[in-house]
Amino acid sequence: MTSSFESPAYPVRLSDAERDRVLSVLREGVAQGRLSHDTFLRRTDLALAARGIDELKPLTADLEAEGRWSRGVFAAVGRLSAFSHRLSRAWQAERLPKLLLPSPGPYPLRIGRDPVNGLRLSHDTVSRLHAELSRQDERWVLRDLGSTNGTTVNGRRVTSTVVVRDGDLVTFGSMSFRLSSN
Repeated sequence: MTSSFESPAYPVRLSDAERDRVLSVLREGVAQGRLSHDTFLRRTDLALAARGIDELKPLTADLEAEGRWSRGVFAAVGRLSAFSHRLSRAWQAERLPKLLLPSPGPYPLRIGRDPVNGLRLSHDTVSRLHAELSRQDERWVLRDLGSTNGTTVNGRRVTSTVVVRDGDLVTFGSMSFRLSSN
C-alpha cells in the first residue's frame, strides 16, 4: 500500500540540470566529431521534448560509454594534433613573404584591395579597407577596419587593435606575411 504522499501514476519530472547535462554531452560529442550536425539537432529536439529520465539515457548512451583509457587516448590525440598544427604554423612562418614595417610617419599605413591604400593586396579575401598599421608611443599597432574575412596576428583574431612586433605572423583574409623591420 502506498502512502498518501507517493503518487505512482506520475513519473518524476525532469530537472533543468538533467537536460543541461545531456545537452552538454551532445555539444561535446559534436565538438569531438563523434556526432554529425543532423544527429545533434535530432537528439537535441528529443532531449528538449523528453518527459522522463528514461527518455534521456538513450540520447547519450553512445557518447558516455568511454572509459578512463578512452579519455586518455582522446586527450593524447588532441595534444598531438595541436602540436602538429603549431609545428606546421612555425614551418609556414619561415616561408612567408616579409611585410616591411614602414618608416614612422604622420599617417597610418592603410591595407586593403582599394587602390588608394598604401599597401594594396589584390585578393578576394581582402576587404577594400581591411586594416591599418600605425606607430603609437614607440610601438607598432595593427587595427582591423571591420574587414569581412578578418585580420589575425600569430593565429589570433584582431577585433580592435593589437600591438605587433618584428617577426609576428599577420594574416589579412587569407594572405599571410611575416612582419620585418629590415
